[in-house]
Amino acid sequence: MTAQTGVAPAAPSRRHRARSPIIPPGFRPAVLTAVLAGLLAATAPLGQGAAVPAVVLLQLVTAAGWFRLNGMWPARQGIALAFAGGLAADAALLLAPDDRLPEALVGVLGAWFMAVLVLQLRHRGSADERLDSLTATAASSVLAIVAGGHLAAAGLTGDGLSGDAVAATAAGVGAAALLRAVPVPFLSFVLALGAAAGAGAGLTAAGLTELADRDALAFAAGGGVAALIGLRVASYDFPSRFVHFTAGVALPLTAAAPVAYGLARALL
Repeated sequence: MTAQTGVAPAAPSRRHRARSPIIPPGFRPAVLTAVLAGLLAATAPLGQGAAVPAVVLLQLVTAAGWFRLNGMWPARQGIALAFAGGLAADAALLLAPDDRLPEALVGVLGAWFMAVLVLQLRHRGSADERLDSLTATAASSVLAIVAGGHLAAAGLTGDGLSGDAVAATAAGVGAAALLRAVPVPFLSFVLALGAAAGAGAGLTAAGLTELADRDALAFAAGGGVAALIGLRVASYDFPSRFVHFTAGVALPLTAAAPVAYGLARALL
């Protein structure tokens, strides 16, 4: 105790990490992103049901990667809850009428926010720990549910064009992720955008899509931009090998889900 006040000095509060280095995931996670994007591109034109396995895998890797990206591990309850939210979104999108897909997704989001809040009532950690847990679980749930947007986009039209739109977007993601891994900072950015656009042009040139040339280019380029955003996010906050092989693999394709849906609504 201090002589002046007779009160013991307060224990130092838990320090938050003060800096977040930027370490890109690299080439091997980019290859896995391209493989997952290729799986989605191959199945989406066949319909929503065919694309479910690729989307479910994407949601699982997204949920796990987001928690580790935020330095929270193990976090089995939070990962399970976020992943379950993604599965619930998939089920809602498969069952909802084509003109009610956004409402189905928003409904699941609302229900899962309530589930996240209820889960936090059982948390017995400090105030900082509860806030970190709430933030990470809510964000992970949102991302896993939003990844289901690929299914929403694939089911937007009954003529197969929306499935082709998802395929073009995924092709742009895969191409951009691979070229972004080139170890030349600004040049890799330009190459990634060029490769994404080239992927869209290649699909139409090879007759693999019924999209108009302009539309295929727009979807692929949009996927490329989303991939670069996802890769940038996965490069922050003390990334590790586990982060790179989860968040670094999934976030580029997860970020492309709202792009695919938004462009499909606007162009098709």
